[in-house]
Amino acid sequence: MNTPRPKRLVVAITGASGAIYGVRILQYLRRCPEWESHLVLSHSGALTAAQELALKRSDIEDLADVVHNVKDIGASVASGSFPTEGTVVAPCSMKTLAAIALGLADNLVSRAADVAFKERRRVVLLARETPLNLAHLRNMTSVTEMGGIVFPPVPAFYNQPATLDDVVNHTVGRVLDLFGIAHDDLLARWEGLRKPAAAPASEFTSSEGVHP
Repeated sequence: MNTPRPKRLVVAITGASGAIYGVRILQYLRRCPEWESHLVLSHSGALTAAQELALKRSDIEDLADVVHNVKDIGASVASGSFPTEGTVVAPCSMKTLAAIALGLADNLVSRAADVAFKERRRVVLLARETPLNLAHLRNMTSVTEMGGIVFPPVPAFYNQPATLDDVVNHTVGRVLDLFGIAHDDLLARWEGLRKPAAAPASEFTSSEGVHP
């Protein structure tokens, strides 16, 4: 009997703030034996992870099932004949967003996204920049028109996060939802309005609520 192959997800980490998002996705996929992670880590992404998380390139690569060199345009994930469920770029720098929006395929990150688009697979970009200029917005529009999902990691507060991990996990859980990756411990699902929690007393609040 043939063993079913695992589902494959390309996880790219580029040089924008928020390396934790890509790392956390890889950490969670290690818990999912039915999924196989294919990591593409750019040079700038590795530098950012070292600065933000004190992680070496090898620490991140150890989390992935398969590691690809960002310059290797001959890698398996550079071909549409290699089946994957899609590509997530977490975080996605504005340079990478531009390359993907224009179809440059100038490295393996943008090529993997380009392949996913042409094969009508899911592409999710955790675009990290603020404020946004017109070039950023136009590139996001182009990606959306091609069927991609622009997913800035904007924190939610209705779940009343208590830690930075809560904020990160909520976003990661929402991203996993987009690829149909089952999870039950990353985010609190919205179940409708309930009685508001008591507002904390601070210099920024009053009896009438938060100061404008």
